Amino acid sequence: MSQRSVSSQSPSVPSRLCEAALSTLPAAVARPAYDRARTRIGIVHFGPGAFHRAHQAVYLDELLATDPDWAISAVSLHSPGVRDALAPQDGLYTLVLMEQPPRLRVVGAIREVLCAPQQREAVAARLADPAVRLVTLTITEKGYCLSADGVDAAHPDIAHDLAHPREPVSAIGWLVEGLRLRRERGLPPYTVLSCDNLADNGGRLRRAVLDYAGRLDPDLAAWIGREAGFPRSMVDSITPATDETLRAQVAAALGMEDAWPVQREPYAQWVVEDDFRHGRPPLEHAGVVVGADIAGYDRAKLRLLNAPHSALAYLGSLLGLETVAEAMRHPALAGFVERLMREDIVPSLAAMPGFDPQAYVDAILARFRNPAIRHLLAQIAWDGSQKLPVRLLGTIAEALAAGRPIDRLCLPVAGWMCFVRRQARAGVALVDPLADTLAALGRSLGGDPAADVAAFLALEAVFGPLAKEPRFAGALRQAYAALDGAGPEAVAAALART
Repeated sequence: MSQRSVSSQSPSVPSRLCEAALSTLPAAVARPAYDRARTRIGIVHFGPGAFHRAHQAVYLDELLATDPDWAISAVSLHSPGVRDALAPQDGLYTLVLMEQPPRLRVVGAIREVLCAPQQREAVAARLADPAVRLVTLTITEKGYCLSADGVDAAHPDIAHDLAHPREPVSAIGWLVEGLRLRRERGLPPYTVLSCDNLADNGGRLRRAVLDYAGRLDPDLAAWIGREAGFPRSMVDSITPATDETLRAQVAAALGMEDAWPVQREPYAQWVVEDDFRHGRPPLEHAGVVVGADIAGYDRAKLRLLNAPHSALAYLGSLLGLETVAEAMRHPALAGFVERLMREDIVPSLAAMPGFDPQAYVDAILARFRNPAIRHLLAQIAWDGSQKLPVRLLGTIAEALAAGRPIDRLCLPVAGWMCFVRRQARAGVALVDPLADTLAALGRSLGGDPAADVAAFLALEAVFGPLAKEPRFAGALRQAYAALDGAGPEAVAAALART
């Protein structure tokens, strides 16, 4: 719906989402359950892209209804796009939960939107604000400018910041400059919380900050090391990109324009290590899991969500399927994946207080079946040489050591091998760090299960010591023989009997 048509229908109704428009929204659209004017900014967030606004900001929107001290100042490190879209909307935007029918919610947790390159003084002032006790980040792995054990000093942004520390451009530079200002003014440091899907995200960020700060001022680095917290976290929710279809859907539902709505699946999870030094928001009141150790949750996600995703990708491709939801409508494949999760993967997980693995399986299967999300198997199939070792091969090694069966666990691995062979022979480019090696390998395979599997097991970077385990090699040969060269009906039969 255009701004003109809205205005012509009711001149008193704003043509664009903003604070004044909240009272005019349709009853079916949820809105902030608190007085936004009474909230106070207690969090600075770097990287207010779609995932942050669909995930963490929504949890905090829930929290603000009972604790007004944790509103967000959202800071873009590069582009002014989010600021220019949301500032005229008083920081408001619409979240669409992708179910049938979709549910809409206007989120009010963001009270300020800044663009760091254009508003340096405002960002620095906010980082030095005593009311700010938490800085969060969703900037993707490359945004941290990491090296193996610290910060990448050769990265152009880090090199700039080391030369001009009072004019930072990188996230690490801004974090340290804000901490420097707080130490200079006698204020305690804020806690720094990475919300990116990055292994040991808090630990790696802490090492990078201390490395960078130590290059500038060893005393500052020592103070940060003693006083600041860097909790680890785990986040989960599928968040497709905003497109014009979503904007039109939201405009029609609201009766006004929203310049940058976001969408995600109904499911969301946020787990945070309890390493906050100078106060923290009561995140558990909004449904966040806060605990002393989150490693078990990371492991559960990797094995019960990511591993079955890979199984669906490779086995579904052999069945000629295109999306996760379509794959879950295939009886043999859906049944196989559920058995894999409940009977083979759940036993590999250590017990955790408050965590019900079978209920977690139920939730994941419901997510996989969601027809509102078009999650392409071809995309999930990317980077198999990196994903399979952490998603499946570790579980297989543990099952062998414990004397548990591995036949079902080997079938997705064999599916990856068949996928590589098929793509290579068809001349379809693989998206994988080992793409050239895998393409050459795939073209060279002759179809003999023993020889083909042996050729794959020679990939040390993928299989490591597991390649020398005869029980694994035998089970993998059997799985490969059941899948390779078989049509969809034969593949379905192999899934049904495994």
